[in-house]
Amino acid sequence: MNVLLYTNTSTSRLNYICNFIFKELLNIAFIVTSDTEVFKKFDNAKINYSNNVICEKELQILPVNLLFEQNITDQKIDCFSINNYKAFFKTNNTNFTFDIFAASFYLLSRYEEYLPHQKDMYGRYAHENSLAFKEAFLNIPLINIWVKDFTTAIQKIFPAFTFRLLPFTFTPTYDIDIAYSYKHKRLIRNIGGFLKSPSLERITILAGLKKDPFDVYDWLNTLHEKHQLAPVYFFLVAAQNSLYDKNISPATNGMQQLVSKHANKYTIGVHPSWQSGDNNFLLKKEKQQLETMSGKSVSISRQHYIRFNLPEGYRKLLEVGITDDYSMGYGSINGFRASVASAFNWFDLQKNEQTTLRIHPFCYMEANAFYEQKFTATEAFEELMQYYTICKNVNGTLITIWHNHMLGSDKLYNGWSNAYAKFLKITDEI
Repeated sequence: MNVLLYTNTSTSRLNYICNFIFKELLNIAFIVTSDTEVFKKFDNAKINYSNNVICEKELQILPVNLLFEQNITDQKIDCFSINNYKAFFKTNNTNFTFDIFAASFYLLSRYEEYLPHQKDMYGRYAHENSLAFKEAFLNIPLINIWVKDFTTAIQKIFPAFTFRLLPFTFTPTYDIDIAYSYKHKRLIRNIGGFLKSPSLERITILAGLKKDPFDVYDWLNTLHEKHQLAPVYFFLVAAQNSLYDKNISPATNGMQQLVSKHANKYTIGVHPSWQSGDNNFLLKKEKQQLETMSGKSVSISRQHYIRFNLPEGYRKLLEVGITDDYSMGYGSINGFRASVASAFNWFDLQKNEQTTLRIHPFCYMEANAFYEQKFTATEAFEELMQYYTICKNVNGTLITIWHNHMLGSDKLYNGWSNAYAKFLKITDEI
């Protein structure tokens, strides 16, 4: 079944958000028209996105100006509550009380990140700036929720209207920032580490008498096979270490074997280093390095420290051939940065056009729970279960981030591997 949408003016912004809502979320075709006669004669679901009533049987949404603008300016946003959730761009309309197209576009395009804002200590967009944080809806995929209610409103007027939501999916992902705690490090790093903090553990591990505390790869592989999961691994392969890049050198046999082993079994992506955030040549070089190590083409990424700004960060990815990015989330708090639990194409707001870069938002990273939110492993498990339930209820995708060092035997992270295994067991049985 097609949906016909009437508008006085068809724009790239309107077409982008309609494509996302109708084609991507609801799996239905849509047509945009500016011909009132065509609209009147149409037999299926009709949405009138204008200020004037066209016919008796229509779902009218009164538009705000956002989708008809070309520039980027401060938007007047006043949130209100409807059906126990927040909305904005309120309109005086009995069919639908707010402009769902403009509001969804504002959140999905990350419009607020293009406006002047205060950055955090790492130079990133601070989550405290966001509307979702200020209005306390960061913990829900608000767009998915809106769209479900939107379909109900359409069906009230057009009972024959049908749609098909995608099934819920779970994608575990891992950032391999430091592949091993002691193994495969250069001699000078191990000597320096020992002098700084003398440890019998380091000696026994390097002597092959004990397993490295960060080496959880076989354990993870067993979990994936047991629960039939398709994980994604992101490897940091910076040629030189820095303050925020402390990976094992990609030149070592151990690191090359680790990457090759995972590339043969799973999807892998590049974890662009902190250094590459200021140097696109390094980004390209790291991507090529991972391709050489894996023997496969690499087209997906996630930024180290979730360090990126719009639009420059995503444009850089496109320039080096990245097609899919998994960085849409915060490195300072868990939640839905783009207020959605579904993948979407990035819209370059400055150029006012949809791009081919596919964005896969995550809502949960254990490092946020541990370092930023100060959760115990038990509290983190409970939060993770909440996100699982939320994403499942809207037929979304739950993407989680874990780090190998937090799942290992390091005493600092006692209980976290058990929490993860418990989560996988419970959700597999639901």
